Amino acid sequence: MSETPADRLSPQPDARPEPRLAPRLAETFDEVEDALLSRWPESRLEPSLDRIQAITEVLGDPQRGYPVIHLTGTNGKTSTSRMIDTLLRALDLRTGRFTSPHVERMTERISVDGEPLTDEQFVRAFNDVAPYLQLVDDSQEHPVSFFETVVAMAFAAFADAPVDVAVVEVGMGGSWDATNVADAAVAVVLPVAVDHVAYLGGTPADIAVEKAGIIKPGSVAVLAQQSPEVEEVLRERIAEVGASVAREGVDFGVVTRVPAVGGQVVSLQGLRASYDEVFLPLYGAHQAQNAAVALAAVEAFVGGDALDADVVRAAFAEVTSPGRLEVVRRSPTVVLDSAHNPHGAAAAAEAIEDSFAFSPLIGVVGVMADKDHEALLTAFEPVLAHVVCTQSSTDRALPAERLAEVAREIYGEDRVSVATRLSDAIDQAAALAEAGEAFGDPLGSGAVLVTGSVVTVGEARSLLVRPGERS
Repeated sequence: MSETPADRLSPQPDARPEPRLAPRLAETFDEVEDALLSRWPESRLEPSLDRIQAITEVLGDPQRGYPVIHLTGTNGKTSTSRMIDTLLRALDLRTGRFTSPHVERMTERISVDGEPLTDEQFVRAFNDVAPYLQLVDDSQEHPVSFFETVVAMAFAAFADAPVDVAVVEVGMGGSWDATNVADAAVAVVLPVAVDHVAYLGGTPADIAVEKAGIIKPGSVAVLAQQSPEVEEVLRERIAEVGASVAREGVDFGVVTRVPAVGGQVVSLQGLRASYDEVFLPLYGAHQAQNAAVALAAVEAFVGGDALDADVVRAAFAEVTSPGRLEVVRRSPTVVLDSAHNPHGAAAAAEAIEDSFAFSPLIGVVGVMADKDHEALLTAFEPVLAHVVCTQSSTDRALPAERLAEVAREIYGEDRVSVATRLSDAIDQAAALAEAGEAFGDPLGSGAVLVTGSVVTVGEARSLLVRPGERS
C-alpha cells in the first residue's frame, strides 16, 4: 500500500505526549509561555482537524466571524502576509494577522492592526481558550498541541478585537494544518518547493496536494508562479471545489524591478490596474514577486475598482519583514536571513548578488537537524567567502561540528570554522569580515550573513537589535 499524507503526518511510535496537566488561568506572559511549551510541540503532527474544531466550536467558531486571507507555500508566507496586512490597513480595514514561527517572541504570532499582542493581551487570549483545553484533551486520542492552542487563541483574539479581515499563514502544509478550520475568501499559494519531506512528501507535486487544501468552494485562489507539476495539482483542486483563480504571469505579476538604496523600485501589474514606481524596502526578486502576489490578493479580496495607486505606494513603502535579508548592524554590516531550506537559500543568495556589494561576505550558519543542510550550504557557497558553523539553543539544532563536516566538503577546509556559541560565531565572523586583506580584498566592504533557520536568526536578532529598534 502506498504511503498517504496522513501516514507521513502521523506521530512516530516513540513520540508519546507529555502527561496531561489540567490547564489553569494564567496571570503573566511567562506562565502562558510555560503552559504552551508544555503541550505537544509544533514538530509533532497528527493529521486531524478534530481537536482544533472541538476548541473553535466551544469558542463559538470565531474564525467564521470575519473573512480570511489564507496563505501557504514553501517560502515567502511571512513577508507576503505582512505586505497584505499593511496594504489592507492602508485601505482603512482593521486586520488580524497570524504568523508562524515567531522570530524572537511568541507574541509576534498574533497581531491586530499590525502590532503584536501585548503581554497582557496574549495572556487574555490564552485564558479565553485555557478552560476548554482539558475538555478537548480528554475527548481526543492525542492532546491539543502548542500550535493548535495558539491558532485558537488567534481566532478568538481576532473576533474579540473585532477585525475586518484576518491574514492567516499555515504552519505546515495546508489540508491538515490547524489554521484550515477557517474557510478562505482568498487562498494564496506561494511558490511550492520541497521542504518538510518527512511530513509532506518528497516531490513538489506531493507537497502541493497538501497545500491545495486551503482552497475552498467560493475562494479566489491567487497563485504565485509554480512549476508545471505543482500548477497541475492546484488547478485540479480549483476545478474540484469550483474556486476562481488568478495566476502570476497571466493575470498579474512584476513588470520591472530595479535595485535601490534600502530595497528596490518595482512596477506591478495587478488584477485591476498597473502600479508604477512602487518603492519596496525589501531586497531581491523573490520579494518583488511576493509584492505582486500580495497586491493581487488584496485586489481579489476587495473586488471592484482598481486600488488608489498612491495608497499602494505608501503602503508598500512601510513594509517590514524582520529576519528577511534584514540589515541590523553596520561596521561591519550584519544581515539576518531566515532561509532554512535550499529554495529559500537560493533566493537569498541571488538577492545578495543582486542588491549588495559585500566583499568578503562571511556566513554564520546554524540549521535544524531535519533540514537539507547540504543543499542549503551549496546554495550559499557562491556568495560566502567563509562560513562559521554554529548552532542555536534548541535541541532540534544540528551540532555545529556535524554541520562543519558537511561544509568542509563543499567549501574546503580553509573556508570553514566552528564556533558552537552563536555569539562567538558572530564575533568571529565580524573579525573575518573586517579583515578584508585575508580574502585578497583590502578595500572591500566586508559583511556578515547570519542564516540557516528562523531560530538562529531570532537568537541573533536578540543579541544584535535593541528592544526599541525591533519591528
